Amino acid sequence: MATEELKLANQLCFPLYAASRLITRSYQSYLNEMGITYPQYLVLLVLWEHDGLTVNEISNKLILNTNTTTPLLKRLEVLGIITRRRSADDERKVLITLTVKGRSMEQVAAGIPLKLGAALLPEGMNETDITDLRERLHTIINYLSDKSE
Repeated sequence: MATEELKLANQLCFPLYAASRLITRSYQSYLNEMGITYPQYLVLLVLWEHDGLTVNEISNKLILNTNTTTPLLKRLEVLGIITRRRSADDERKVLITLTVKGRSMEQVAAGIPLKLGAALLPEGMNETDITDLRERLHTIINYLSDKSE
């Protein structure tokens, strides 16, 4: 018999992992209509908020390595959603900007959070509970990010 510390039900990592996977799956039908994946959607969320970022800036915001972000960006470029170009000031930096197509996708994506909001809200929880959970998760993310630097 496993010790209490090793039981799956007693782990923090598993419910976070499982919830993340299930939430991502809930997004998929909407993202399929847009022709993008969930990681590509995250890149677009960053660019809709701040267009014209470098690969490193996008990677930092998404807490990803650049070798993970670069293939996402290349695929978005092939789809005509972003452009990648070397910075005139520092050619080591690659600037990412939305195309007209990429900017227009924001209108389609704007309805996704509302559509998913009710579907993802378990019985017995309200929007305040979800907001509190999100803030607590951000606290954990910030703490762990600071520790890894």
